[in-house]
Amino acid sequence: MLNKKLSAIALALSLIAPAAYANCDFKSQIEVKSLSASFQAWKIVTDEMKKCSKVRAELDNEFRIKQPAALATNPSLYHIAGVATETLVPLLNEQTIRPLDDLVEKYGQQLQPNQLIKVDGQIMAIAMMINSQHLVYRKDILEQLNIAPPTSYDEVLAAAEKIREAGIMRYPLSGTFQTGWNLGMEFTNMYLGFGGSFFEGDNQPSINNEAGIKTLEMLKAMTEYMEPEYLIADSTHVQKQIQQNKSAMANLWGSRASAVDDEKESQVSGKVGFAAAPSAIQGGKPASTLWWDGFTIASNISDEEAEAAFRVALSSITPDMANDNKDVATWLIKGFEPGKYSQGAIANAMSGTPAYPASSSMGMMQAALGTTISDYLVGGTSASATLAEVESKYLASAKEQGLL
Repeated sequence: MLNKKLSAIALALSLIAPAAYANCDFKSQIEVKSLSASFQAWKIVTDEMKKCSKVRAELDNEFRIKQPAALATNPSLYHIAGVATETLVPLLNEQTIRPLDDLVEKYGQQLQPNQLIKVDGQIMAIAMMINSQHLVYRKDILEQLNIAPPTSYDEVLAAAEKIREAGIMRYPLSGTFQTGWNLGMEFTNMYLGFGGSFFEGDNQPSINNEAGIKTLEMLKAMTEYMEPEYLIADSTHVQKQIQQNKSAMANLWGSRASAVDDEKESQVSGKVGFAAAPSAIQGGKPASTLWWDGFTIASNISDEEAEAAFRVALSSITPDMANDNKDVATWLIKGFEPGKYSQGAIANAMSGTPAYPASSSMGMMQAALGTTISDYLVGGTSASATLAEVESKYLASAKEQGLL
């Protein structure tokens, strides 16, 4: 079972470089099937794929659950798997994806080094974009109250209090606090921001400490300025809160930036600003993590199918596509010229935001966090008792999976 961090891609990078490639310089006769997340960037990429082949693209936000079993069949149900920092790990563990070194050597001359996701020296995926949770805020409201964009969570809380006191919004803050993966991700970001370490030797948990308690206390303080139903708030919910003038600040994924400001569906279009995620400690690094999204190729298909799938996927991530859709993502593509919706993600990268520490043990830890810490937030348990319960749940899962 894989329990090592994936090699970090160099995200503090030069995103602007001249290049030009044809959208499609070949046509495949093989039907290519892909399974990926369902957000705008993947819709655009899979539409591009269809220019070079007959492609059956399934976009599903439950892809992380479906992919391991779908790729484990023989033959695999899909040729291309859309993956991200964390979701690559289960496929590596089950050995259902193939090394791509030979295909990159043959067809990937345009790829940049930071697009090559390596494990044990082998290229196992191709990154197409970076993603990170960063600060989305109402410029007009902060300017009205003479508040500078917050750079720390203490400043976020102070700004939220001023907005409430001014009678502008009762719940000026929102966040992806939905019980489960989202809430676990909020803890992860804040805990790393406080300098915490999740494990000590031999995958033993190590979160019931000062950094863990400070993290819970900060998350609890944030909920005082959120709508009472914050435990159902996923990314889409938070996006709508901003769009509908119900929230003034949120730490939201960069892939949602353009949607928040979309004049077709947002009541506050043109009034939204983007900045690096606030720090947990004044003057510290942004309390967030850097992620990548990209694709990998299934093992349980023929070499001919793998080559066709790789070329089809590669044909979709061109400079023309990236620059035609610069508002959709922060593309890791040579020749991409970032737009305003990339400001927050790039600010995170340039400010030293760490890569998400993807591993099997981290997946179990985040699952335990996401299902447990809501008890503390609603006043059911103490911080220390909550963290002890998280460690207990993690240990049970880790032992069951053979990590300990």
